[in-house]
Amino acid sequence: MNTLDFQKTAFEYRRTADQSAPRPPRHPVVVVGAGPVGLSLATDLAQQGIPVVLLDNDDRLSSGSRAICFAKRTLEIFDRLGCGQRMVDKGVSWSVGKVFLGDEMVYRFDLLPEPGHERPAFINLQQYYVEGFLIERTRELPLIDLRWKNAVTGLVQHPDHTELTVETPDGVYTIEAQYVAACDGARSLLRRLCGQESHGHTFRDRFLIADVKMKADFPAERWFWFDPPFHPNQSVLLHKQPDDVWRIDFQLGWDADPDAEKQPANILPRVRALLAHTAMKDAEFELEWASVYTFSCLRMDSFCHGRVFFAGDSAHGVSPFGARGANSGIQDAENLAWKLACVLRGKAGPRLLTSYDTERIQAADENILNSTRATDFITPKSEISRLFRDATLLLAREHAFARGLVNSGRLSVPCTLDASELNTPDLDSFEGSMRPGAAAADAPVGVEGRPGWLLRQLESGAFTLLVFDAPDADSLVRAARFACEGLARLQVLLVGEREVPGARMLGDTQGLAALRFDARPGTAYLLRPDQHVCARWRSPTPDAIGSAMRRALGHP
Repeated sequence: MNTLDFQKTAFEYRRTADQSAPRPPRHPVVVVGAGPVGLSLATDLAQQGIPVVLLDNDDRLSSGSRAICFAKRTLEIFDRLGCGQRMVDKGVSWSVGKVFLGDEMVYRFDLLPEPGHERPAFINLQQYYVEGFLIERTRELPLIDLRWKNAVTGLVQHPDHTELTVETPDGVYTIEAQYVAACDGARSLLRRLCGQESHGHTFRDRFLIADVKMKADFPAERWFWFDPPFHPNQSVLLHKQPDDVWRIDFQLGWDADPDAEKQPANILPRVRALLAHTAMKDAEFELEWASVYTFSCLRMDSFCHGRVFFAGDSAHGVSPFGARGANSGIQDAENLAWKLACVLRGKAGPRLLTSYDTERIQAADENILNSTRATDFITPKSEISRLFRDATLLLAREHAFARGLVNSGRLSVPCTLDASELNTPDLDSFEGSMRPGAAAADAPVGVEGRPGWLLRQLESGAFTLLVFDAPDADSLVRAARFACEGLARLQVLLVGEREVPGARMLGDTQGLAALRFDARPGTAYLLRPDQHVCARWRSPTPDAIGSAMRRALGHP
């Protein structure tokens, strides 16, 4: 597939053997929805050896840029899925944001001020590129059966499987699935077929998204204006995308007419006013795509219903401030994939799949809270709220404490799953953020005499025991492998200078691995297949490691 044709390509519908089968065939996993979440989930499962049928009711990628802002953690997931470098190469990397009140810059921030990370804080990349690169990756994986123009229209759950009715250009057929993943978006039909609803709050405001193609000298930064002179009493957001496309969000107010505001005759003067204010009044531009939206913060009461699991926008929705929608959905997929794989291999206990519900509801609630607070700050609904906001912004020019109160969209970070029952509580004292439930931090390491990155060394689908320079590493590695035998695949990484049979040696070339994991000689971390910490010790015993893995797999 030519990446330049992602907006034009219509994917071919193909008839499958399932449509002529004498009885409905049964598949381990059926994923519904070939957006970023469904494609990520299918790719992850296939890489772990699980066959997947991926159904989509359309034959094209998303229209317009849609989600554009993909966070460092999401890029690390894409690396593991085998397409992260393509995303970064095509995307616009950035970490700096600037906040303006009127025509004055209040302050700037840097989301990744320290060195020693492979991936940037964020990239901006149109959603159709993300989908396109993921589709190209699925074509390299024979365990994925991607079916276009296959719309799920019926769902019946049974004790040991789910039956799906699928409508195609050739008629209707039925398949069965041991498990179904509903990744079919905010208007999820599967949610309705399960008799479920989402609950939350819809905000009484409207925003215009305008994607503008132009040659401009703006830096690759996030610029957010409160009450700018070119759009008074409202807010404006500016982002750079690939292909000389710029995303501009204009707050419109609740009384704006959505159909009228989408007309070029109304959009173009707004863009010209912004450019004139930023000394780019002579820049030539053309409108590429526009949409007017209201937004909601909501979620389902539960993401698990029998053998159907909801992920991404089908399970939860947030306002676009903070780039929490697509990033959270892809992290849903990462959480669900390894758990389904372990269950299908017979390695998991009864609590593992229910932990998807509790862990991702925690993440959704965190995103909804941050998104709601951002929306309330950006769009104050009373004079008192507006006075508070503007006073906070004025203080932020001079005082660092006030900058922590400014909320132009707290940007996406991975949720630390503190409350997960899969975690083994600490018995030792640690500092830093790498506590049980946290996504593992990356760091530069030496790999067989060459520079590399820690997260790149974590094998897909495996637990990882990360050991720092243990004096008794030989016996610990042997005993840990014995303690975990029969549970799940265990990889052992030894950060140090001494080779040990059964472990891969890594060099802490800049000391950042030990710093970020608060490691001393003998410190060990157990990482889940989704790279979240599930246990840590200053001096672990093999029994403690085996017990922590059993707990992380949902066994009593």
